[in-house]
Amino acid sequence: MRGRSLAATLALAFGVTTLAVFVLVGSFLYLALEKQINAQDNLDIVLAARHARRLAQELQSAQGIREHGERLTSIVLGNEAMSMEVFGPDGTRALEHNIEEALAAPDVASSATSGAASLTALPPLTRVAATARITEADIGDWRGRDGAPIRGILTDARLRNGDTASVLVARNMSDHWLLLDRYRDKLHMAGVAGVLLAMLLGYLLIRAALRPLRDITASASLVTVNRLNTRITVARVPSELEALVASLNAMLERVEQGFQRLSRFTADLAHDMRTPLGNMRGAAEVALARPRSVDEYESLLASNLEECDRLSRMIENVLFLARAEHPQFVKHMREFDAARELTHIADYFEGLADDANVRVRVSGAARLTGDLELFRRAVSNLLANAIRYTPPGGEIGLNANASADAVQITVSNEGQPIAAEHLERIFDRFYRVDPSRSSLPSSGLSQGATGSTGLGLAIVRTIMELHGGSVHAESDARSTRFVLTFRRRG
Repeated sequence: MRGRSLAATLALAFGVTTLAVFVLVGSFLYLALEKQINAQDNLDIVLAARHARRLAQELQSAQGIREHGERLTSIVLGNEAMSMEVFGPDGTRALEHNIEEALAAPDVASSATSGAASLTALPPLTRVAATARITEADIGDWRGRDGAPIRGILTDARLRNGDTASVLVARNMSDHWLLLDRYRDKLHMAGVAGVLLAMLLGYLLIRAALRPLRDITASASLVTVNRLNTRITVARVPSELEALVASLNAMLERVEQGFQRLSRFTADLAHDMRTPLGNMRGAAEVALARPRSVDEYESLLASNLEECDRLSRMIENVLFLARAEHPQFVKHMREFDAARELTHIADYFEGLADDANVRVRVSGAARLTGDLELFRRAVSNLLANAIRYTPPGGEIGLNANASADAVQITVSNEGQPIAAEHLERIFDRFYRVDPSRSSLPSSGLSQGATGSTGLGLAIVRTIMELHGGSVHAESDARSTRFVLTFRRRG
């Protein structure tokens, strides 16, 4: 199943983030505006109520309320949302301005039928005493006709003759509610438009930012089996992708090297297997060219058997290398006496050394932890290789040396030194220093030695890698030395 686009996913995440920011900012602005409007409305109501009470207190009697009505109503003139109603000492309406909108429907109907409205017909408000200070806390809320929200103050006013009148100052909040509703709707539209625009721009910007990834993909698609030397090249790679490009190029280089090594290994294996097969075929064709004696046929079979042994060892070594490269290769690690094992290996090769007229000397003492069978195989391969190239009358040394952090096993032999350019490559598979590709007679070798298959030293290096150690060669006019280093585990 095809995965979701990274650009679309990031754009969606960017849009969600933008929406969250818009919601928080829009809510803050809406609440701030609402708070500011309410504060201003409360201030207008309080100031109007204070002014109306002060004017009423300057009147001589209830008759003065009607005579100076214009002066009182001038406080709320010019603002259609503001209303005022003044009640005389007997509780009947003496003056009103725009009050119908501020009262509930039953009150308006009552005033229409009776021609006057009673103080008791007003909404349940707390009356502010004539001597008390009018504050925002005295403002009450109720619903007017058609459910309109109303806010107002009911306060008493002491006339000069000692009578008490009542003043109601109210404000219809519908206009401000409509203002807030329109402001909220605009915030919603701006938020939706902003989120869509942010998602679109985010998608375009993210897609442009991801262009180097598409370039990397296009460059990687050029790598084929026949073009393993191709590397990923992208102009102006972002710093975040430099490590990725470097890792991919390093991986391609390792793949190329592995493929080349496998190709060389296959070619060398085919070449080495072709030689014994050619020998067997040639000998058989010669034998079948004319009748032969029984001894000649026996000699042919013995020769073919040697070639079969050589092929078997080669196949066994190739299989070992293949198994050793598998991550689940099983090693049986245990501690053993390295010097004693070197002595056993020297005794095992005693007959072969006598035939080659060389001596094997064991020295040193050490204990190490490793796979005993693999250890024997590695040392046997080195010892067989030393016997092959040690001149008659020479000496081969097997030495075990222990230090605080490692155990070193050294196999040294006299003879022609190895050129410096060959010292590292001799551990490659099927690599030989001698161009003649000479072989050691197979009759004296068992499973420990490899004959001349060109895999002996490669097997030694693989065994050391399995142990987490290393192997290297040193060569001079005095001797050639192969050193196995087993590192101690903490």
